[in-house]
Amino acid sequence: MGKLQQIVGFRVGQENFGVPISLVHEIVPMMEITAVPDAPQYIEGVVNLRGKIIPVMDLRKRFAEAAVPARRNRIMVAELDGHMVGLVVDAANEVLKIDPEAIEPPPNVFEKGEVNYVTGVGKLSGKLIILIDLARVMQRGELRRISEVAASAGALPPAV
Repeated sequence: MGKLQQIVGFRVGQENFGVPISLVHEIVPMMEITAVPDAPQYIEGVVNLRGKIIPVMDLRKRFAEAAVPARRNRIMVAELDGHMVGLVVDAANEVLKIDPEAIEPPPNVFEKGEVNYVTGVGKLSGKLIILIDLARVMQRGELRRISEVAASAGALPPAV
């Protein structure tokens, strides 16, 4: 048995997903999100998290799920390529520990096109956890663009 992989589990729609714990800084309750003009449809806007302006992407919209506001919705704050980004999810679970032997490579259907962000499928307590690469979920250009949006939003004077 190899060293257990620690992942942060979260739910989008009915599916369970996981990302390496090393990428996730914190999980916070939903807060007011300030919309940003001309942002892609799945970019909700920006939040002010303890004085830092962070862009927020709705993973539900990115994964073509219905975005249903609920008390359990969370913002998972992750670091990608040196940029902080908030990801809206339906629910965020505790840290999960998965044996590497219980992780299978992604089926061929995930290798090309829009779903190339799936890195594997883990089996844990009878459930399947879809492991994803957050950097691939957000193409490089998008990440740079929303970071620029966050930077310009931070430079704007507060609304009166």
